[in-house]
Amino acid sequence: MSGYEALDDASGRPLTGWRTLGIAAACFGVIFAVNGYMAYSAVSTFTGETEPSPYEHGLAYQKDIAAAKAQAALGWSVSGHVARDDGGAAAIEIQMQDSSGAPLKGLGVTARLESPANVKLDMTAPLAETAPGVYAGRVAVLPGPWDFEIEATRGGARVFKSENRIALR
Repeated sequence: MSGYEALDDASGRPLTGWRTLGIAAACFGVIFAVNGYMAYSAVSTFTGETEPSPYEHGLAYQKDIAAAKAQAALGWSVSGHVARDDGGAAAIEIQMQDSSGAPLKGLGVTARLESPANVKLDMTAPLAETAPGVYAGRVAVLPGPWDFEIEATRGGARVFKSENRIALR
């Protein structure tokens, strides 16, 4: 045995280049197998899509811009309040006024709480008009960050839409 060969303590055999290559290949094989399993698990549990039909949504972009301009021209004042109670439900209250300050009556108002991390947690709450221009409802949600979307319709057509990020405790 020359002075350059190292001995494996367990077997007493020399550690050659082929054995080193085999050990390195086995280590990288384990790493690739674990990475493959993790990638498969990530893709199979959440696709990453937050829009059910992103292509069609992209085609409707010009319509969204026109709807936003029409909404801004209305000059409505809309304020919303969301608070969780002890039972875990979120109480939602929306107050809507036109440009002259008069309450907006008879709208179909819907509130949607969308989870930024998991589309499966999204909740929609139809709101009832409890007073002129005041719409309220409840929905069970977890604490944390949410995208809060308000949508109002009149005669089946959307007349107002608002999206905000909120945090519920």
